[in-house]
Amino acid sequence: MLKNLSNVNVWVHDQDEALAFYTEKLGMEIRDDVTLPELGNFRWLTVGLPGQDVALALMAVPGPPVFDEETRKQLMNVMAKGAAAGLIFSTDDCQASYEELKQKGVDFQQEPTEQPYGLDAGFRDPSGNSARMVQPQ
Repeated sequence: MLKNLSNVNVWVHDQDEALAFYTEKLGMEIRDDVTLPELGNFRWLTVGLPGQDVALALMAVPGPPVFDEETRKQLMNVMAKGAAAGLIFSTDDCQASYEELKQKGVDFQQEPTEQPYGLDAGFRDPSGNSARMVQPQ
């Protein structure tokens, strides 16, 4: 049987830019950063929140042979619209986290807003991926 969720894939335009965003702005730590020359310099790059086992795999959108060029372009377009990822982070203080992240240059689409499930705010990473942070009721 399955034991734990270990990694969640997040497509990114630029792994270095994504790494800077997730570590410097969101406070994640590097878990893995390995380049495999035998696989065309494929880079396995993961980050995670300190004290949490789950990691985000920051994956560059591949071209052939993984995706044909048309599929790659379509995926890049979906990312730009904020529809490719749906990360949801929890926080003890949504308003304070919002202020801190906004000060660091995080691009918010929604300020902290009361929802039936708690205080919620939405932002995007540099690749356009949507993320939310929620302070549960």
